[in-house]
Amino acid sequence: MSALFNFSSLLLVILLSICTCTYLRASAPGLIDRNRQGFLGLFYKGARIGERLSPYVSLACIVMAVYMVL
Repeated sequence: MSALFNFSSLLLVILLSICTCTYLRASAPGLIDRNRQGFLGLFYKGARIGERLSPYVSLACIVMAVYMVL
């Protein structure tokens, strides 16, 4: 089943992409910051969400990990 049709898998993909974009922006800011518009702008927006809402994103990652284990 594709991640587009399974809601928990879709949430997992979104969470992992936010965490990955935030990590990449912390490691190499020029890689994410130069693409603020268009399709690649989604990665910039994901990084901004991860930076500004980091306590909530980390809590969501923990909840998703517990959900996957159980």
